[in-house]
Amino acid sequence: MKIIIAPDSFKDSLSAEGVAQAIAEGLAQVWPDAQLVQCPMADGGEGTVDSVLAACNGELRHHTVRGPLGAAVDAHWGWLADSHTAIIEMAEASGLQLVPPGQRDACKTTTYGTGELIRAALDAGAQRIILAIGGSATNDGGAGAMQALGVQLFDAEHQALPAGGLALARLAQISLEHLDPRLAQVRFEIAADVNNPLCGHHGASAIFGPQKGANPEQVHQLDAALGHFADHCAKVLPKDVRDEPGSGAAGGLGFAAKAFLGAQFRAGVEVVAELVGLDEAVRGADLVITGEGRFDAQTLRGKTPFGVARIAQQHNVSVIVIAGTLGDGYEQMYAHGVDAAFALPSGPMSLEQACAEAPRLLQERAADIARVWRVATRR
Repeated sequence: MKIIIAPDSFKDSLSAEGVAQAIAEGLAQVWPDAQLVQCPMADGGEGTVDSVLAACNGELRHHTVRGPLGAAVDAHWGWLADSHTAIIEMAEASGLQLVPPGQRDACKTTTYGTGELIRAALDAGAQRIILAIGGSATNDGGAGAMQALGVQLFDAEHQALPAGGLALARLAQISLEHLDPRLAQVRFEIAADVNNPLCGHHGASAIFGPQKGANPEQVHQLDAALGHFADHCAKVLPKDVRDEPGSGAAGGLGFAAKAFLGAQFRAGVEVVAELVGLDEAVRGADLVITGEGRFDAQTLRGKTPFGVARIAQQHNVSVIVIAGTLGDGYEQMYAHGVDAAFALPSGPMSLEQACAEAPRLLQERAADIARVWRVATRR
């Protein structure tokens, strides 16, 4: 019997690799002779680098960069030497988790550190760079990242603009004279599950600005500043991409990656599935088990179980989900390749207790699933 174990991480509890290992241990209690194939997954957010490196024997590299508020942070990124591929999680350099709640300021935070990670990948000889852009603390339209790569932004007095999205309102000129020429030789891909445009009611500032510290007035100011930035970009670049799906991802980093780097926008789970070889692994399998911390209607927006189920469905393989919690609308996934879903807790318990006991609970749920499956297949 061949079983594919392809979960996402359980936030604040276990990495995707840890979740997969716990599920495998539970299944092995009932099926000691089964072929258990672990494929830790991610959807372009936190854990993307770890999942890919665990499956691909990649190398974890570290680089000190400028954090979202300017302080130095130690960020890691992934390197696949055989294919000269770099995997960069922008949250490592410019993520919300790097800014304490009381200091979050969408007007000032910068993606400059993400640009420094891209530059480190160029120094390593990258031919393909995958940008996983979930979890940002920024709303600067990706301007900071582009500045780190050589784009110059000037105000009306020909002074370099300071960091942050609000400063873009003073932009008067963009110079590409010092843009790193190596960028033209690299294939860029954006891995994310956000399809918002750059500006407007569904844009980066309106939808994501408040969680990054912007009040209603600042949301309006930031939206106008990003529009002003896009106007100037249209003067020096061949295409205006502000209204394309995904341009509003990561506070507009999606816009800059498309506009300046020619990046292709892809669902994060599709990129990870390709890198870890999930499609090939699922061929000939008897069962796929996936999971995430919260399984609900939002999973349909391209989260890991949705992507895994789509691949399994193509091969007519059953899919079972193990989740920390089952939220509103999770049943909608039954029309998209998921056959059954189970919550982790075995009884009433706090979130803290569930997180702390996740390995044991995952083993127990996996063993229970195996026993039910064994009974069902006897008939």
